[in-house]
Formats: sequence, C-alpha cells, structure tokens
Amino acid sequence: MNFSELLSHLLQKGASEVHFHAGMPVLARIGGQLQSVGGRKLKPTSTAALVQQLCSPQQKARLEVYRQVDLAYSLPGVSRLRANVFYQRGSASVVFQVIGPQEASLQQVNLPEKYLHHFRDLDRGLLLVVGPRGAGKSTTLARLVDEINTTQAKLILTIEDPIEYLHKSKRSAVVQREIGSDAVSFEAALMGAQRQRPDVIAIGEIRDVSTASAALNAAQNGHLVLSTLVAPDSARAIHTLLKLFPPEERMAQRIVLAESLVGLIAQRLIPSTAGERVAVMEVVLMGPALREVLKHPESNGRFQELLHDPSLADCQSFDAHLLELYRSGQVDYQTALLNTTDPAHFEAEASHPL
Repeated sequence: MNFSELLSHLLQKGASEVHFHAGMPVLARIGGQLQSVGGRKLKPTSTAALVQQLCSPQQKARLEVYRQVDLAYSLPGVSRLRANVFYQRGSASVVFQVIGPQEASLQQVNLPEKYLHHFRDLDRGLLLVVGPRGAGKSTTLARLVDEINTTQAKLILTIEDPIEYLHKSKRSAVVQREIGSDAVSFEAALMGAQRQRPDVIAIGEIRDVSTASAALNAAQNGHLVLSTLVAPDSARAIHTLLKLFPPEERMAQRIVLAESLVGLIAQRLIPSTAGERVAVMEVVLMGPALREVLKHPESNGRFQELLHDPSLADCQSFDAHLLELYRSGQVDYQTALLNTTDPAHFEAEASHPL
C-alpha cells in the first residue's frame, strides 16, 4: 500500500489526523483516540522521502530556513488536508489534519442563520473567528467567504498559509493567494491588497504584530476584513490581539480596534450525542456599549459581563448555545455541564421546561 492509498484508507475509517514520525509507527486519531497503524516503525529515510513528495521547491526552501512549513494536500474524491512538515531529533515529520469534503464541511458550520446573514451583509470592519487550535475556525471563515461569494457581487481576496478551502467564483470574484508561493508574507500581501481593490479580505490567521496592524489598517480603510485568531473566547481574543503590539502602542491600537471591530465568533468543539463533535459558539455583534467598554483597558472584566447581559439581544454566550444544544438533544447533560462557564446557572436553566 503506497502513501496515498494508506492515507485514503485511514480517512475512510474516520481518521481526523494522521502522523508520520521517524522512529514510530504511523499514528491515526480515530474517534478522538490516537492509535498505531501496524507495528512497523518508520525510518528517517521514509519520512524524508515523504517530504520530497509533498513539498514544492519553495516549500523545501522555507523548511530548510524555518525548520517547519504548512501546506495543503488533496486526495481527489476523498478529502483535502492541512499538513505541517517539521523536524524532530533531526528527522522529518509530517502531521496531516483533515479539512473534509468542501461543501459538506461548510454546511456543517454551526453559526445561526441570523448571524451568518448579518456578517455576510457588512461592508467594512474587522470580524474575528477565535478559538483554540483544531476548533474549526478555518471552516467557519471559509463558510463566511462562501456565503458572501454565493449572494453578493464583490471582489474577495483570501490570504492563507496554506490555502485550505478552494473557492470557485460564484456571484463574487474570488482571488486566493498562498504565503510562500504567491506572496512573501501576510504583511506584504496585505500591503499589496490596498492596490488590488478587494471589497473583502480574508486572512487565514493573525499571528504577529505586522499582520494585526495591516488588518486593522485595511478595516479602517473601508474593507471588510475576516480573520482567525488563537484565543479561548471573545474577551481574551481582544487581550491576545492587543498584546501583539508593543506596550507603548496598545492604548492607541485599542481605540482603533474599538472603532474597527464589528464582531467576534468564538468556538469550541465538544462531543455530541451522535459520537462526533459539535461547535459551541459565542457570538458578539459590536454595539455602542461594547465599543465604549473596549476603549478602556480597566474594563476588560466588564466586557465579559456584558456578554451575559440579557438586554444585549445581539450576543450569544457559550452557555446560551450549550443550553440550546442540550435541549435539542445534540449534547448530553454531563457534557454540557462540564463545558459551561456557570454550572449553577446552567443547572437551573436546564431544569426549567421550555
């Protein structure tokens, strides 16, 4: 069985990750559990050969300099995968994560329709999709792009490392640039975007101060900017973003963020009653009260409090969505209770009949 056949076989068995490390057997994560595939340990020459097969000349050059590189890999008719190639103990390793069938994955995004339509129809500002790694942020970002692409006549520019979801132009024109092969960096691609006149800019991830600064600048200049950020929830996403900037710049950037931010979608994946995983989403639509709180660094705790204020009908808390998932039978009681931020309040609400 060659590499592609092995990968296809494991994906058909339900693997969400596949690991190739020298000195270990092939590993696959199936049903959330990492397990060995056969007993034969991979040799360094085997993983090195895999790298040669996967990487373009540009990616090999980046791997030599940075000792790791991200890329996308397609198995026609099976799936599209995200791959991270890196070195450990002097030998090459590759870890694949399943992106899944494009259309099916996008339709599984658990964002209520009213929010999907609201964000789709925005003309400018910054929208952040946040959560831990592996929480499906890229899929949610791709669904937002697809929704705009399907319903509106706009120019959409995506800047990704690597390109994960391939978007065919529908009502919109979609231009996709990959870091490494199409652009040197997120910052350089965003600077070029100002001259390319897109209506919508989707950035794969904000990782550093230069990308954060360029994203805020693009939002201020009238573009709708969509991006992801690694952070556990909405309040801490703001803290994470601002911490990218030097201390002396944070107050000024806080004001810019308060003016530019139009919304946050924070998500986590938890076990469902169907034996799969379901996204729990916190959704924030920025209004005057939240913007005012955001301008003042001493009010960080107040931002989180406002998300649980029933008068803010434009927001959906994690706990409210958990309760909805429990009542609809998608999540069992113990799983919901384990993941709630306020167990006592959840127990009280869950015991009330609808």
